[in-house]
Amino acid sequence: MTEKNNTNSYTPVIGLEIHVQLKTKSKMFCDSPNNPDETVPNTNICEVCTAQPGTLPVANKEAIRLGTLLGLALNCKIANSSKFDRKSYFYPDLPKGYQISQYDKPIAEHGYLDINVDGVVKRIRIRRAHLEEDAGKNIHPEGLGYSLVDYNRAGTPLMEIVTEPDITSAKEARIFLEELRNIVRYIGAGSADMEKGTMRLEPNISVRKPGQQELPNYKVEVKNINSFKFAEAAIEYEIQRHIEMLSEGQTPKQVTMGWNEKASQTVEQRSKEEANDYRYFPDPDLPVLKLSEEYISNLKTSLPELPAAKRQRFKEEYALPDEDIQNLVNWKELTEYFEEVVSEIQAWIQADRSKEDLLKLVKMAANWCLQDFSALLNAAKINPSESRITQENFAELLKHIADAKISVTAAKQVFAKMFEHGGEPDHIIEDLGLSQISDTAAIESAVDQVIKANEKAVLDYKAGQQKSFGFLVGMAMKELKGKGNPSLVNEILKKRLE
Repeated sequence: MTEKNNTNSYTPVIGLEIHVQLKTKSKMFCDSPNNPDETVPNTNICEVCTAQPGTLPVANKEAIRLGTLLGLALNCKIANSSKFDRKSYFYPDLPKGYQISQYDKPIAEHGYLDINVDGVVKRIRIRRAHLEEDAGKNIHPEGLGYSLVDYNRAGTPLMEIVTEPDITSAKEARIFLEELRNIVRYIGAGSADMEKGTMRLEPNISVRKPGQQELPNYKVEVKNINSFKFAEAAIEYEIQRHIEMLSEGQTPKQVTMGWNEKASQTVEQRSKEEANDYRYFPDPDLPVLKLSEEYISNLKTSLPELPAAKRQRFKEEYALPDEDIQNLVNWKELTEYFEEVVSEIQAWIQADRSKEDLLKLVKMAANWCLQDFSALLNAAKINPSESRITQENFAELLKHIADAKISVTAAKQVFAKMFEHGGEPDHIIEDLGLSQISDTAAIESAVDQVIKANEKAVLDYKAGQQKSFGFLVGMAMKELKGKGNPSLVNEILKKRLE
């Protein structure tokens, strides 16, 4: 990461403009469906979003609620009075010829979002967050010489979030985006899926020369970024391009670039617009938006536990590794499922187990959620709530492992059956004959037979060859048809050999 105060180095200066599509049933100013998954072009349209003469916009109440909620989650000051403006700039995929947005009086401003970069917390200031409508989508069939337009997306509600230029690396930008995505999902404001276009990024990038304190006199915007990976790559590419130009005495042009995924580079699209290119003026068809302090206060109270607070709680309560916590929190539905499994475990542990036993089981639950369960969910392309494995049965299986009723290897077979067909682990264990043998007499008998049949391995072990012990354990497990309690087999074999 480039250090800000290193006078011998160039310092990236990055601000982000992020558009988040809000999860409402209808569009921002009409009752056409808001469905980002619609595949038939020009289906979710009406007289308003196609700008038929005589139609009037009406602001979506739910979009306002979600926008306010997102502003609060980003620690913004919510305006008691804001307004909608016409952004008069030609959009070929907006039939009105202008976009309804918010200009000088946004619904939220002066917020911040703290991110963790390599163990260091950095605060990124939010300049503003405002409501607006989305444009449609232009389609350019290759080789046909003409373009098509799909108005399904035109008029869908957006929250545009604009940061201050506080970001100094591509990595910081990616971490900010990931944290914002998690917040949007946790409060239920949207899916924030960059691949599907429900969250879109336009970074503004410039670079300070060595020793320069003031902001650079130019900035370059990059569009067409549809993943966190490409966001980091595009910003890093631009930073290096700027440094090369500045080191040769040139100043990068203030333009809008596009990201070419195939070539892994940016390409120039057009000159970058300024605010005066848009000619904003208040929309005469929409009244001033007024929010009472009571409304804002009630929304603030309704905010759920946000990702940062959840990470802190998981660390304090469950003592999980940071990487496990981050991976859990990044998948909201899996986190909720995991906590319900832990709740089942806690109800059982309280009876006769220690805090240490609880933490071991919680760690086991996290491992199974992040590994075996996640692998099955991803393969089936479903969320945890759609799985046939109930949280109670999940916890029950983990208890059987902890109680040595079943081996981990056998548990994986049971888990796969549960995922495929559902059902209680006890019944599946019985049906498959996978109960672990913990009977001391049975294990002693098997160990004695193994020792008698493998005299050379016994002598090798007594001569100091430790690998022979592992061989004898394997033979004992084979004698027990893989059902022996491993710790008991090891313990009894060691005693017999001594």
